[in-house]
Amino acid sequence: MVANLTGTDWLRVLKADADPKTVLVCFPPGGGSVTGYRPLAQRFGAGTAVFAVQYPGRQDRLGDKSIPDLAELADHIARDMHRWPAAARPALFGHSMGATLAFETARRLEAAGRPLAHLFVSGRPAPAFEEPGRLHLSSDDALIADLERLANDPEPVRILRTEPTIAELILPAVRSDYQAVETYRYHPGAPLHTPITALVSTADPTTSVAQADEWRNYTSADFETATFPGAHFYLDLPENQPALAALITRRLSQS
Repeated sequence: MVANLTGTDWLRVLKADADPKTVLVCFPPGGGSVTGYRPLAQRFGAGTAVFAVQYPGRQDRLGDKSIPDLAELADHIARDMHRWPAAARPALFGHSMGATLAFETARRLEAAGRPLAHLFVSGRPAPAFEEPGRLHLSSDDALIADLERLANDPEPVRILRTEPTIAELILPAVRSDYQAVETYRYHPGAPLHTPITALVSTADPTTSVAQADEWRNYTSADFETATFPGAHFYLDLPENQPALAALITRRLSQS
């Protein structure tokens, strides 16, 4: 157990616990922020502390320059996680861009001798996959169209078309995140020693079950694939969150 884990510029507390048995760190998708994980965080019971990564260029870090490079982002996040006591053995959960970023952070932590409890990768092909598109070089309309394509409900996204002031605040970080994903290149190395669970939804246009299953090649430990109903952002659907939290809790109890 590890008491009194504190947040940092990069790591924000979503669910505190006075004496957590497990610590879960959530990595948002591209264009996302810590608040996206708040409903899921509240699904966990006593003994689990939940943190989320706050990327620069959004919300209370709006004045911080965005970083369009997953390797550099992972360097910063791993550096902040090193501030936690050595007894902390966190699990990482990342969705979409956050899955690749969680993986790169795990590589850095393991290389520094910091063991992890588990790595959950959601809605993202395995690291060797290279994005064929270059939406980060496209127009704002093209970026918004892709956000609409992936959203569970595209209606809230359309405010970016009708409210230019809001678009000016949000789209620069979105574009930076798209650049980070589209320019990411996996550098081969030894598989992780951390167990991996790959999660994918049944109607995700970005990731197939077969692609999710390829994550098994990136760990020498246990591996599992799990599927959920819904599209790319299945984890935001209230009806999926109890089962998702239960799966994470079960896997952590086995770590």
